[in-house]
Amino acid sequence: NGEISIRTEVTGGDSIGIEIYNRDGALVTEHRQQVVGKQLETNIKIETPTLWNGLKDPYLYSCKVKLLKDDQVYDAVDIPFGFRSFTVDKEKGFFLNGEPYPLRGVSRHEDRKDKGWAIGYEEHAEDIDLIKEMGANTVRLAHYQQAQDVYTLCDQAGLVVWAEIPFISAFDASPVAIENTKTQLAELIMQCYNHPSICFWGIANEMGIGGESPALYENLEELNDLAHALDKTRLTTISNLGATKPD
Repeated sequence: NGEISIRTEVTGGDSIGIEIYNRDGALVTEHRQQVVGKQLETNIKIETPTLWNGLKDPYLYSCKVKLLKDDQVYDAVDIPFGFRSFTVDKEKGFFLNGEPYPLRGVSRHEDRKDKGWAIGYEEHAEDIDLIKEMGANTVRLAHYQQAQDVYTLCDQAGLVVWAEIPFISAFDASPVAIENTKTQLAELIMQCYNHPSICFWGIANEMGIGGESPALYENLEELNDLAHALDKTRLTTISNLGATKPD
């Protein structure tokens, strides 16, 4: 069975309505809950859901949460999501939904010649199409958090994603910089948590370029702990270059 945990922060309204739709837009189940306090948690089970299964079948459901007052809708969000499981075995590799799924892919930067980072949906979609055309089934969204459209396109395409923050090359030991790494990681996870394509959170990359220090390793350990505190379902990664010890 598929289990959905929906956490809602509410300002105003007297109830919330939750509707789950399948890929064809058909209503799977709905739920109504009175507002008590400002934070609500609703748990819903879907029997024998269709799985998000990579390139073979990137099946997505949709969760619509509506804020109501006197039965009038005051606000609503519509969140695509998918059911899937994955494991990693150090000898046998990556498994998706219990089946071997060898990962072969590329790193993707969010830029274009003569445009830099000022690109839009058309360029994002073109990149994802090119990645699929070359036969890849995974992508590392390299060096920084990328546009929400990119994660959504990866969900729809069935690409397994490694998402990471721009903690790169040279370590800055100032308290402000260290706190910034934590803020960026927390925001990446909270903003992108519902994307089924994401299986890995990258906490840093190529830190060995700037050398080693006890403070650097302490920062990395804190980021690793933070990622697992915010998300117990995914693995953490680091793109290693130079002297940084992977353990």
